[in-house]
Amino acid sequence: MSRSAEIRTKLDEAFAPTEIEVRDDSQRHVGHAGYQEGGESHFHVRLRSARFEGMSRVQQHRAVHRALGPTLVGEIHALSLDLGV
Repeated sequence: MSRSAEIRTKLDEAFAPTEIEVRDDSQRHVGHAGYQEGGESHFHVRLRSARFEGMSRVQQHRAVHRALGPTLVGEIHALSLDLGV
């Protein structure tokens, strides 16, 4: 399973989102630190979920990282998050 698919699956399961977009931005970082041949090193996630209700921005980010787990987060060089209800 690709990292993009794994991210989407884990976030779908954890947040039952009303909107989700997982974009691999790795090609925009060719030549920069953390770039991996073949991509799947830099991601942007746009996620909307009622489960974020009442959470601060920091709490939302922590919840996403927890849902992805330390192994997957450790494999990703950069993860940009656009989160909301």
